[in-house]
Formats: sequence, structure tokens, C-alpha cells
Amino acid sequence: MFQNLAERHWPAAGPVLPRLSRSANHGLLWVGAAAGIAAFGGSARARRAALRGIASLAVASAAINTVGKGAVRRERPILDAVPVIRQLKRQPVTTSFPSGHAASAAAFATGVALESKGWGAVVAPVALSVAASRVYTGVHYPSDVLAGAALGIGAAFALRGLVPTRGQLPAPGRPPADAPALPDGQGLVVVVNQESGTATATASLVRDALPHADVVECPPSELSAALEKAAGRGRALGVCGGDGTVNRAAAVAAVHGLPLAVFPGGTLNHFAYDLGIETVADVCSALADGSAVRVDLGRFRPGPDGPGGAHGYFLNAFSLGVYPELVRTRERWAPRIGGWPAGVLAAAEALRGQRPLEAELQGRRRPLWLLFVGNGLFQRVGPAPGRRHNLADGLLDVRVVHGGRTPGLRLLAAAVAGPLTRSPIHAAERRRRIRVSGLKPGTPYAYDGEVAHSTGDLMIDKLPEALTVYCPRPV
Repeated sequence: MFQNLAERHWPAAGPVLPRLSRSANHGLLWVGAAAGIAAFGGSARARRAALRGIASLAVASAAINTVGKGAVRRERPILDAVPVIRQLKRQPVTTSFPSGHAASAAAFATGVALESKGWGAVVAPVALSVAASRVYTGVHYPSDVLAGAALGIGAAFALRGLVPTRGQLPAPGRPPADAPALPDGQGLVVVVNQESGTATATASLVRDALPHADVVECPPSELSAALEKAAGRGRALGVCGGDGTVNRAAAVAAVHGLPLAVFPGGTLNHFAYDLGIETVADVCSALADGSAVRVDLGRFRPGPDGPGGAHGYFLNAFSLGVYPELVRTRERWAPRIGGWPAGVLAAAEALRGQRPLEAELQGRRRPLWLLFVGNGLFQRVGPAPGRRHNLADGLLDVRVVHGGRTPGLRLLAAAVAGPLTRSPIHAAERRRRIRVSGLKPGTPYAYDGEVAHSTGDLMIDKLPEALTVYCPRPV
């Protein structure tokens, strides 16, 4: 078969396949493709597809290089029948079976497709071309390519068994709520934070998808007033921005008893994604059907013995310790270098060895690197906690990283340990309320990506099912 394929004329393949084969050396083609998908995909699904593609490629490469190449020591094909113009300038020196290029291509394409069928359809022809190029250039037998592709596909599915795709996860358990159906956005007022992530671009999509909605764009300084005004003249309140913007809208919606429509327009969009909302189309579907759920609202307020001052709500999490400093650094650098690079820089700075926070937690004083209080229990997605299954469970997910040396290693160990575990450096519990005392005035705390400063003791609890949010029906 190899002889027939080598002698066959491949129309239009000459200028393309050898270059494509070289570009896939060491996975460089797929790293570039993943970066393009993540950068231009414009959605969490695209970023997950890119990440899963690279992770699947890594698993396939490890399997090929540690087991596959050594199991069958097959010599490379003789190149006599392959025209010189089709041959690679540098011939591979490893054994022929199986094809590592085909395995990487199949693994990347399969991994991408498992998260996003659309991006999978874009990548698949390129992956097939890379696999074919290995036979075209004479460096592999067809059976090498087929075996490599099978191993690559298997690696992607094996990874999915360890780390489920978003589509495999069960639909979050949330009590349904009554909300008016608003087809085309009739009666909906959407407030957009102009300086939040992709909010301005998302607002254009909202106007196209909901022609009867009233879309109001404003700077952060006018956000609170715009939300209050919108709540007084609409049947439902919409918000477009990041988690901090959504937090402020949620407080207004809860006070006025209005359902909230969340359009993801920030960098992280944790609350929207935990609701199953990733695109404007998801929100539009829920509005058309009047599909909504009730969710808990986290609350922090002065303790019984503390002075007045700090109070507010959180949809995702409240935290003390290194995280508030991380948030402040990220917000300072994000306008200059972008959200994700700023987050990496902020994490590196926050973990360089600051003194731990001294606080009294539930009556016991201790040094803390981090106190994390989640609104609902965060479930594992593979080896690390990711999303919440139930946004109305009435519980706080409390995690503590105790003080000591090497805060970075301690925080990493806490993340790997997962929820509801205890160790000398990390504790995790479920509670309905928690009291923090002994805080120095001015101690920073973070909630839903916003940073403020305490004036004394804090009591953290929940308002069960206090908020109604539009949410697409599970499929």
C-alpha cells in the first residue's frame, strides 16, 4: 500500500503537505491553533476546547514516547519510491510505529471537538492533512498513521474519563422560579458596565438579539444609579459585565423583587457559567421561555460585637488573606496587559511571602494565609474544584489555609486536596454561618472580584433563595 501511495499523484498537495508536516513538529502547530481558538473564540467554551486539545495532545505524546515507540521498533520506509520534492529536508531518526504526528493531531482535534463541535469541525481537516502528510512525505507507513490516530483519539477519551467535559456534568440542582417570559426583550432593561471585560461588544449582540430591550451603557461610577433607575421601570433587570458588576445588580434585583438576566461580559464570569450561561443566546432562550431559578445570596455584615460598617452580598465567594491583594494587583495591571496575564502576575506577587493574616475564626485565633467562603459547595471538575452543582443549598463552602512558611505551596496543597478535607495546613467545612473576629481596621477583603476594607468583626451567612435569575432549561 505504501508503494502505491508513494507513486500516486496527489493533486495540489506538493506546496502544502510537506510544510504542514514540518509545522506540526513538537506540537507547535497545535499550540498555535489552541492560542488562536482561545484568543478569537470569544467564549468560555472556546477556551475550554483549546485547553482540552492541548491536554489531550500531552497525554498522547507521553503515551507514544514512553510506550508506543519502544513497543514496536519498526524501521522507517525506504524513500526510493517517494519523489525528492516531497521528502522532508530532515528525516526523523525515531522508529516508525506509531506516528507521533498523527497521534498528536488526532488527540488535539478530538479534545477540541469534545468541548466544541464547531471548533472541532474547523480543526479536523487540518488534523487529517497532517496525518496524510506523514505518508505523503514518506516518513511513515499508512498503518503507522492509523495506529497513531487511534492512540490519539483514545488519549482524548481517556482524559475525558478523568476530567469530564462541561457537557458530561449533571445539570446543577436549582429550584425553579416564576419569571415573566420576555420574548425579544420586551420589558427588560439591561445595564452595561462599559469598562468591564467584553461588555461593550456583548451589548451589541444583546441589542441585535433583543430588539425591544432597553440597553443602557454607563461607566462604573454611574452603575449603581443606573441599576436603581432600571429596576424602577422594567419587569426584569438585566446586567452585562463581570462578577463585580453582576454582584451589584443582584443586590438591586433582590431588594426590588425583580428577576435578573445575566449576560456574561467580564473576564471570568463565574456566576453566569455556574448557571449554564455562556452566550447571549443562552440568556435569550431563558427569557423567551420565562425559565428561571432561585439562588442563594451570600451576605457579610458586622459581627454582634463589632462597629457598624462593612456589609454587602456575594454571589460567588468572600475571602480574606492573600486573595484580596491578588485582586488589587490584577485590577491594576489588567488595563495594560490584559486580564489573564494580569492574573498570573498578581498570583506571583501575592505569593512572594507576605506575613499571614491574624484573625479569630469561630472563637479561635490563628494565622491565616487564606479564608475562602463560597456561596454554595464548589464541586470537583477532575483534580481541582471548579463549578457549583447547587446554587441554593443554603450552605457556605469554608476553606482555610493556615499560616506558616511557603504560602504558595500551602495554597497549592489546599487546591489539590479538594473540598471537605482536613490537614495540618488546610481545612474545609460546610457551614451556614461563620464569624471572623480580631481583624485590624482596614484589613482588605474581597467579594466577587471587588476589594473593600473591614472596620471590625464580620459575620458571614446566607439569604436562602433570595434571588431569581433567568437560566436556560437543562438539555
